[in-house]
This record gives sequence, C-alpha cells and structure tokens, in this order.
Amino acid sequence: MYNKFAFITLSLVLLFSCAPKKEEKVGDPLMAILNSDSPKIRRVMDHLNEHEVQIRYTQINRKGDQIYFDDFDFQVDSNNYFYPASTVKFPTAVVALEQLNQMDSLDLDTRFYVEGDSVETTFLEAISQIFAVSDNDANNRLIEFLGQDSINSILKRKGISPVRIWQRLGNGEENTATKPLIVYENDSTTYMLPSSINTFPKALEINHIKKGTGFYEDDSLMVEPFDFSLKNYYPIEAQSSLLKRIIFPEKFDKNERFNLSDKQHHFLMTAMRTVPRNAGYNATDFYDGYCKFFMYGDTKENIPDHIEIYNKVGFAYGTLTDCAYIKDTINNVEFMITATVLVNSNGVFNDNTYEYDAIGIPFLAELGRQLYSFELNRKQ
Repeated sequence: MYNKFAFITLSLVLLFSCAPKKEEKVGDPLMAILNSDSPKIRRVMDHLNEHEVQIRYTQINRKGDQIYFDDFDFQVDSNNYFYPASTVKFPTAVVALEQLNQMDSLDLDTRFYVEGDSVETTFLEAISQIFAVSDNDANNRLIEFLGQDSINSILKRKGISPVRIWQRLGNGEENTATKPLIVYENDSTTYMLPSSINTFPKALEINHIKKGTGFYEDDSLMVEPFDFSLKNYYPIEAQSSLLKRIIFPEKFDKNERFNLSDKQHHFLMTAMRTVPRNAGYNATDFYDGYCKFFMYGDTKENIPDHIEIYNKVGFAYGTLTDCAYIKDTINNVEFMITATVLVNSNGVFNDNTYEYDAIGIPFLAELGRQLYSFELNRKQ
C-alpha cells in the first residue's frame, strides 16, 4: 500500500512539474519606479499627503494592425480634486477645431478679433500659441468663440468625462456671457459672430476641494482654506481619455472621435509637438522643456529630434500637471503619461511661493525619464 501511494504521489509531482507554467504576472512598473531611490522621486513620495500625486502611465502594445492600451494608475481618483490650470486649453483647442470644421465660412487661417480687444489673430495662431508657450489670451479668445456650454457638451458627448471648463485663464473674468467675435471675410469686409449666454456652474462637492491654510486676495491674507469649488475641473481620467482619442482616433467608435479633417489633425499633432524655438519664441526664455515637463522639464538642453512629445502642461496655484504621448522614432518606443503634483509647502495660495523648480518639475522630469528607460527595455 505504501509503495502504491508513493508511486501515485511521485507521478503527480512529475505531471505538474512538467506541465507548461502559467506566465507570471509582470509587476507594476509604475510602482517600481515610484519606489526607486532617486532623490527627485523620493522627495515627493516620502510626503505623499502633502503632494496629492496622481499618475496614469499607459503602455501601448501593437499586434499587427491592432493597438492595445494597458493603464497603470497611482492614486488616480476623479473624486480627489486638483487644479488643472492650463491643461484645459487642450480640450478647448480640440473643440475649436471641430467647430471650425462644421462652419463653411471659417477655417484655420480666418482672421478675427474679440470685441473690445486690440489684437487680431487667426485660429491657427491661437492654437499654436496655446501649445508652444501656453498662452492664456489665445485660449480665452477660443472660449469667446465657443462658449463654455458648447465646450462641455461636446466633450461629454465624445465620452470625455468628468470635466467642467468654465474659467477664462489669467484675467479673472468669470462671465457667463461671451464676447462677440469680429471676423474678416476679406481684407475690407468683416462680420460679427454673436455672443452667447452660458450656464453658471454649480459648486463642486468632492474631496480636497478646499486646500491649504490661507490665500491672498487683493494683497490681503485670508486665514482659511482656498476654495476651488467654482474652478475648472479636468481630472486625470478625462485628460488621458482625450489624449488617446487624438493620438489614436481609430481606437474609438465614430461617435467618440472628434470630427477633424486630415489637415486639422496634422496641424494639431504638429502644434502639440512643437517646442517654442521652432514657433518663433526666444529660446533663452522659452527653452524646449518650458512646456514639456516629462523627461526635459528640469533641463534647458534642446530635445533631440527623434524624441517627440505631444502634450499639454498646466501650472498654477502650486499644482503642476502634464498629459503627454512620448515617442522615440529611432528606438521604436511610445507611451503615455498623465500626472499631477502639488508643491505648496506653506499651504498658502496666491503668494507665488511654490516649489515648482525645486520639487515638482524635477519629479515629473525624472518620472518621465525612468518610464522612458523602462520602455526602452520592455519587450512586447
């Protein structure tokens, strides 16, 4: 009996040891990087509650003609508020392009100005300025063209959610009424696009909507948390969702894509990638990493031509955010990162005392470099 039992046991051991093993689940590369010994990473990770970090890293896998996304998240939660700053200019620019595509009388090269504004521009120039140097006035002109209700409803219809774009940036205006646009039909003839009345937003009721211990208002310190409940709202999930639709529109159903012509899509991709020096800006003041935090934000060196970064950053109220598709055309590397970090150690807002250069940008730059290094060695 003992020999028979021993024989059966040995047979089972041999059977399972010779059977094909299940492929072990690969560890989370994002967590491995965030747990690294890099001082630039550790300065943030050792004080997570203070920095309110949220990150989505997206691997892009190709099999034949098919593309597959694999998202790795760290603390991503649309119920935890962060101020999106200028990242909201990305969806505004995309919606503007779609609207132009539906109007026979307007195109990228149409000249216009906002009533009461002395600056004439074109839609092409405004969108280029948004991505090259994150120009606030250019963004606000597009809001006057579109109206907030139109922007938000179109984004929702495309599946970009949750999101609320309400504020004009840089000038403090919070009007429900947009201003008319004066459009040049030709060199001597103009016509007016009328204003619109938009919905005043409801106060957001989510986590971390009130931040810090104080804020400045008209040079006076208010000793109470700063209330963001009526500010713009554009969480990580929505930012990543829009980026995927623009870079890989074929991955989405027709009703979830933006109706852009080939010319418009090519222009948008070019604008997202272009560094300031290639858009006519002074390279000393507007170096390549000025609006490209991942990999190059903490250096003033030029970005190599084979590294293409299609992105939109935001920085205000001590919050740094970047949403990027990064591509190395020589080494066949591509991936996406969307991340935000708060750097306001004194807890006071509007005092212009933030640790952007000391902590925030080095963290995002190193995060980008380490993910790029991982992608260089990743086998698909």
